[in-house]
Amino acid sequence: MNFFYKASPIELAAWLAIRSRPLLISIALIFSPGALTATADGTLTLESAVKLTLAQNPQLQAFDFRDEALQGQLETASLNPPLEVGADIENIGGIGDFKGIDGAELTVSLSSVIELGDKREARVASIGARRGQLDAERQVEALDLLGEVTRRYIDTLAAQERLALAQDAESLARQTLQIVQDRAAAGATPDAEVLRARAALSQAELLVSAEQNQRLYAQVALAAMWGETNPNFAFVTGDLYQIEQTVGFEDLFARVQQNPFIQVFASEQRLREAELRLVSTQSVADLRWSVGARRLQETGDVGLVAGFSIPLFSAERNQGATRSAMAARDEVEVRREAELVRMHTQLFNAFQNRQQALITIDTLQNRTIPLLTEALSGIRAAYESGRYSYLEWVTARQELISARETLIDAAAAALRYGADVEQLTGEPLLSPLTEQTN
Repeated sequence: MNFFYKASPIELAAWLAIRSRPLLISIALIFSPGALTATADGTLTLESAVKLTLAQNPQLQAFDFRDEALQGQLETASLNPPLEVGADIENIGGIGDFKGIDGAELTVSLSSVIELGDKREARVASIGARRGQLDAERQVEALDLLGEVTRRYIDTLAAQERLALAQDAESLARQTLQIVQDRAAAGATPDAEVLRARAALSQAELLVSAEQNQRLYAQVALAAMWGETNPNFAFVTGDLYQIEQTVGFEDLFARVQQNPFIQVFASEQRLREAELRLVSTQSVADLRWSVGARRLQETGDVGLVAGFSIPLFSAERNQGATRSAMAARDEVEVRREAELVRMHTQLFNAFQNRQQALITIDTLQNRTIPLLTEALSGIRAAYESGRYSYLEWVTARQELISARETLIDAAAAALRYGADVEQLTGEPLLSPLTEQTN
């Protein structure tokens, strides 16, 4: 089969998480057909893991309810002030001429408030700004989730490689035991070496069992990202060692400022500006009016009544709220700068560690492992001819296995740090998880 990883999980996350709303970064996605499940042979692709996480992770689903709540608040904010009906009865239950209800006056009125200073528009704008911030927060949550699912996918892929290496080590131990037994039967080596070879095989078998458990744990942790407790896949696809170099650090940091996490501050800035405008409208007093009819019980006459009122010194009374809103707005920029400094440090750490991992991979693949492989072959031949001891052969074998373990660790680290870089920049690196098999 041929599998090509076509889009960064970060791109997939941001696009699907906001359900086709415009994103701050350029997105070009090509999806493979198929259901959100493992394939018939039990393999899982990174793309499927991404889709499953975005479709079923409750952390993203919660944003739908938050958006619905803001929609309800928008409907309320769009309403005009309510009309109020009132009734007053005066001059009842007194003494003299006002005894009983003979001198009563009944007034029925209709009243409301005329909002001045564009208060309704400011309320609506404030809710709109909150929805904009919610979209930005949704993108950030998507980046966090997809960074995590990518790392867990890499952990699962590395667990598969470690299991394969443990199985190779078991096979080597079994071959070693057979050769040592043949030499012992011919009297060319003591029986104690046979015992040591059997013990080495037993340890290799234990390691295979341990790595199988570690792979299962990695699969369970990955499936938990979309709410499953029993993984329905047996393998994940991808090439752990096909890792490309990235662009320079300064270019990567330039992208950080377009990260949705940083854009949240821009959305919050707009929200605080909208809230400041809303608070400022309270400096303009509203006009309360009323109209009604008054009936005099004694004469039966009816007359119209009207009135209005307006609070005094509204601007002075609103100065504290305005000052508080301005401080909240100005704080956003300070927190944004502080976050950029923090992300610069995180990006530098991820970039440098990834570069070191790439150097380690290159050295192991092109120098160390080929040399150890060649050395092991020569030492084995020398042992079989009686020129090298069993200890020298086993030591060379263990050195090769250790080098391959280090290669797996370095490759997994490079991919994980690459996922960190993607999460910090909000943009994909060159695709690391490409597998081509026939």
